[in-house]
Amino acid sequence: MIIYLIAVVAIVYLFPRGGQFKYQFQKGNVWHYDDFYAPFDFAILKTDRELAEEKSEILKNFNDYYIIQDSIPENVVRNVNLEAQRIAADFKDNPNDYQIGIRKSLQLIAQVYEFGYVKFNPELKANNSDITRIKLMRGNVVTEHFVKDFFNNETKSSAIQNAFKDFPNPNQKTKWVQLLEKNIQPNVFFDSNVSKAFIDQQLLSIAPNKGLVTKGSKIISKGDIIEDHTFDQLTSLNEEYNTLTWSNENFYWLIISYTVLVALILMMLLLFINRYRPDIGDNISKVTFLFANMFLVVLVTMLMLKYNAKYLYILPYTLIPLLIKAFLDPRMGLFTHVLTILLLGFLVPNSFEFIFIQLVAGIVTILTVSELNKRANLFLSVGKITGVYLLTYVAFTVTHEGNAANVDKLNIFLFILNGLMTASLIVPFIFIYEKLFGLVSDETLREFSDTNHKLLRELNEKAPGTFQHSMQVANLAEAAAKEIGANALLVRTGAMYHDIGKIFNPMYFVENQSTSVNPHSDLDPEESARIIIDHVILGIELAKKNNLPDRLIDFIRTHHGTNLVYYFYKKEEEYNPDATDINKFRYPGPIPFSKETAIVMICDACEAASKSLKEPNAKTIDLFVEKIVKNQMENGQFQNADITFREIEKVKKVVKKKLKNIYHIRIEYPE
Repeated sequence: MIIYLIAVVAIVYLFPRGGQFKYQFQKGNVWHYDDFYAPFDFAILKTDRELAEEKSEILKNFNDYYIIQDSIPENVVRNVNLEAQRIAADFKDNPNDYQIGIRKSLQLIAQVYEFGYVKFNPELKANNSDITRIKLMRGNVVTEHFVKDFFNNETKSSAIQNAFKDFPNPNQKTKWVQLLEKNIQPNVFFDSNVSKAFIDQQLLSIAPNKGLVTKGSKIISKGDIIEDHTFDQLTSLNEEYNTLTWSNENFYWLIISYTVLVALILMMLLLFINRYRPDIGDNISKVTFLFANMFLVVLVTMLMLKYNAKYLYILPYTLIPLLIKAFLDPRMGLFTHVLTILLLGFLVPNSFEFIFIQLVAGIVTILTVSELNKRANLFLSVGKITGVYLLTYVAFTVTHEGNAANVDKLNIFLFILNGLMTASLIVPFIFIYEKLFGLVSDETLREFSDTNHKLLRELNEKAPGTFQHSMQVANLAEAAAKEIGANALLVRTGAMYHDIGKIFNPMYFVENQSTSVNPHSDLDPEESARIIIDHVILGIELAKKNNLPDRLIDFIRTHHGTNLVYYFYKKEEEYNPDATDINKFRYPGPIPFSKETAIVMICDACEAASKSLKEPNAKTIDLFVEKIVKNQMENGQFQNADITFREIEKVKKVVKKKLKNIYHIRIEYPE
């Protein structure tokens, strides 16, 4: 209940705090609803394109601000005179030419600085035909001038060349030109701060609205085509709903409504679990896993809606049911997916289209995509997911629009990315969820149940008898698990690893003794019991070293529970009837705490004991299975396991049947 309440509060917290416009509309479509009137006064907003055009027009027609520095011409005259005195010696034979050069230089300086020599805004080109005017600031006075009235780098150089084009001495001409090029500097400079301030002021003055709709005005009639003007009105009203400031009373009603809707949807999930998968309801990690996935989907959707709603279809919604299918079962994944998509229907635009596409894609995906750990299936899954999305979207769009011309190419691209993301994220997310919630997916179990796994190969090489025993137990346990509705794949995989501790001392276990030599003959019963018991401890350590999931290690811990090593205990009693410590002959436990671990305990004991039957037949097999299970029950080995008497009877029935098949009498072939 606490997890349920936390999930409700967390999801409601993500919901928008404004109203929702309940109508779905698109430009050029028919208005299928009743005649629609404005519910309140609202402004018709300019479109992004209109606002961008107005901004562009302001920037295009804006005249930059420049500042003039009056001291620069005086400095230029002084510097030119000083430079001229340095080269005066070159004109001692032609003093008249020197005077001509001085006169031409001063005349040119006066001409250049009559209006000014401008250094243009570096972001613009001086010869841009769009730049015709600038505003010149001299103190607090601002005047507007044509750009052509000012000198710039190009016109300055041209003016210098023209001024000295008739100079008699070419060498002396070059000196005057170099002197002037060096010393004539700009005195009109672009003022970026002032220009930016005036541009920002003009941009802020752009009105976001282009009209007003008064309360009660008819916006559109039923059956009308949604044209540009009507579309702008509906879009503006939708935005008004999203940004509407709600009163405290309305806000509280909104939160209460959200809470009721979310609580009902999550309650439907709990009712489904209680009715069809009560084992999940008893597992806090699994319930948290389901609610966490729903919360994650709502969170990611809200973030995308705030960023840009048109990219919504890139989100891999089919990833969640695939993850739930991997850890639980397809039915749970499908039901959770349906509820999650219904929840998102309150948030997304064009909710009917969104819900229809996501439900179809989710159902088809969860029923067709499997075994994503295989590379071939991974590529096939990309095609399946993408294909389902594309077919559903195109068919839906054509049905509503009447032709394929309105199919959004962006959505096609997003669906392709969606398929790629879903198939590529499934394996990493399975790994993450296994670590976060302590779950084991079917894909992971399939990997560990491969007999080529290094631990199973090592078990087969060092303890071949134990390996064969483990495989027999796995077959028995799998059949029993299917009979009572337990997790058959988990049981089989756990049974394959339950005896890996025997890798360390294989010859001390009878199934690995290929000769009549028994190493226990040289040991006292207590030492022999310690070696037998240690295979559990050593198996746990070996499993942890090789990163086996905890759910598989549970089978190693519990497959003997707290039973006795009965054979050596009885031998010790023979030697020391009054000084036998029973605890030294008892496995450390724990006892089984699930149906799956209880099944493996039964099957392990029955399969191992069946090897001691001298004349295995239907009657002896029935009797010894009953005896073994009865002893386990009397010793309290199943009191923590959620297995019923009826289920135990079913397990015994399966074990008896399988063992009879193994030990059936064969006909004797003639020699």
